[in-house]
Amino acid sequence: MTGFPIPRAHVAAMVLAAWFAPSASWADSRSAQPPDRYRIDPAHTAITAQVSFFGLASKTAGFPAVSGTIALDPARGDVVALSIVLDARQLTAGDPVTLARLKGPNFFAVAQYPEIRFTGTHMDLAGSNAVRITGTVTARGVTRPIVLAVRFNQPPRHGHPITLNATTTINRRDFGMTAYRFIVGSKVRIAIAARLSPE
Repeated sequence: MTGFPIPRAHVAAMVLAAWFAPSASWADSRSAQPPDRYRIDPAHTAITAQVSFFGLASKTAGFPAVSGTIALDPARGDVVALSIVLDARQLTAGDPVTLARLKGPNFFAVAQYPEIRFTGTHMDLAGSNAVRITGTVTARGVTRPIVLAVRFNQPPRHGHPITLNATTTINRRDFGMTAYRFIVGSKVRIAIAARLSPE
């Protein structure tokens, strides 16, 4: 018996839905299942931004003040509502000179733009325990599209904490950070290591 091939997007949605599905007994007892919501645990979350320096070394900034949530629709594995907010005023750097420059008007301009925001709205399967989340990042009042490559330590389960690592790369010049172009690289690698607890 010959069947029709199932599009990859549909396969991804089915796998993701199975990851986050609740127990059958609970599922059978409800008529409309609410989204699973998780909140970032700041004490167990680290976010860094790394850029090349003189093409030989790199500079890294840390963002210890972070908050956010993620909501997952168990009936739609490709739907996600991700919101991460960084307090740019609390960013850290390896030395006082770099810290002052990063907080200043040539880079994050934290006095005028105190927050950096990540959002995500769509999720695609990218391998075993891995997904791609499509969304945006907003810094210095500029919003640009991004794709977060996310890897879970283990398949997420309904009602259990989630531990994940995510990466993406942005061009700092897209956000008006054009200073020191011959010293500081344009590509910035952002890494997120996070633990999220169910609400």
